[in-house]
Amino acid sequence: MSLSIMDRLRAGPVLGAEGYVFELERRGYIKAGPFVPEVVLDFPDAVRELHREFLRAGADVMVALTYYAHREKLRDVGREDDLEAMNRQAVRIAREVAREGDALVAGNVCNTWAYDPDDPATRQAVRAMYAEQLGWAVEEGIDFVISETNDYLGEALVALEVIGDLGLPAMVTLAPTQPDKTRDGYGYAEACRILAAEGARIVGLNCDRGPQTMLPLIAGIRERVDCAVAVQPVPYRTDEAAPTMQTLRSPDGERAFPVALDPFACTRFEMAHFAAQARELGVDYVGICCGAGPHHVRAMAEALGREVPAGKYSPSMDQHPMFRADVAAKDAAFLHSWSG
Repeated sequence: MSLSIMDRLRAGPVLGAEGYVFELERRGYIKAGPFVPEVVLDFPDAVRELHREFLRAGADVMVALTYYAHREKLRDVGREDDLEAMNRQAVRIAREVAREGDALVAGNVCNTWAYDPDDPATRQAVRAMYAEQLGWAVEEGIDFVISETNDYLGEALVALEVIGDLGLPAMVTLAPTQPDKTRDGYGYAEACRILAAEGARIVGLNCDRGPQTMLPLIAGIRERVDCAVAVQPVPYRTDEAAPTMQTLRSPDGERAFPVALDPFACTRFEMAHFAAQARELGVDYVGICCGAGPHHVRAMAEALGREVPAGKYSPSMDQHPMFRADVAAKDAAFLHSWSG
C-alpha cells in the first residue's frame, strides 16, 4: 500500500512536478493562449509519456492534467461537451503511470477566471465547476487534491470547501502575481494562515515567480503556519526588476510571456540549488511549475538526495572526450578553441 501524502510529508520533502501545459505546448500538443488541455483526449499518449518522464525523474505525485479543464475554459474552445470525458481520462492516465512507480495521484483544480469577489453569484458558479471536476476525479481514484494558481483567497476557499466535502487532503497554493497580496487584498502569509485554519493540509505558492523572487515570500509563509508548506516556482530567472514571468521582457522590450521565455530559462543546476534552498527553509513539498522539464525534476531530486531511475543517465562530464582528465594528445591541441 502506497503511503498517503501526509505520511510522505512526515518522512521528508515530497517532490512535485507540474508545468504539463507549457511542456506539452512546446511539444506541439496544446495551443498557447487558451492553454486548454485538449491533448488529454486528442493525444493521450503524449500525456502518458510526460507523466512517465516526470516519474522517472523522481516526481512523487502524478497530477491529473485537468488544469483549465473546467466548464468555463472548455466553453471558450467549443469543447464543453467533452468536459466529463476529459476530466475522467486525465485521472485514468495519471493513475496508470503512477502505478508504474510509487507515486500518488492528485486531482487538480485551478483559477477559473470566473470568480469576482464583488459578485456573490460567481462563488456558486465556481463551486459548481469544482464540484463536477472533483466528483469525477474521486470516482476515478485520487489520493489528494491540489488547488493551485489561485489569484483570490476567496476562490481558494471555495475550492477548499469542495475538497473538504469530499473528505480528501487539500493542498492549496496561491499565485503570487501581485507584489505582496492576493487580488482580494490578503498578504500571502496571512492568506495561507487562513487556508490552514480552514483545513488545508498543505499551503503555499505556485507559478508566476521564479526561485529568486518566490523563496523570500515562502520564508514568510513558513513562519506563519504550522502545517506543511509547498513551493512550486516557474523555472525562469525572475528578479527584483521583473519579479514574475509575465513581467520579463526581451532586450528590445517585447513581452516574453508566454511563448518567448526561452532566454530566461533556469538551468538544471539552478533548479537543483533552489530545491536545496527550499529544504533548508523547511519547505515540505518542493516542486516546479510552468516551464518545467524532466531534466529540472531529476536535478531537483538528486539535490534532495534521491536516487531516481533517470539518474542512470545524469551528466558525467568526466567521460566526455574533451573534458576528461586524460584528454588524448590529438584532441588536447584543440582545447584552446573550446575555451573561447
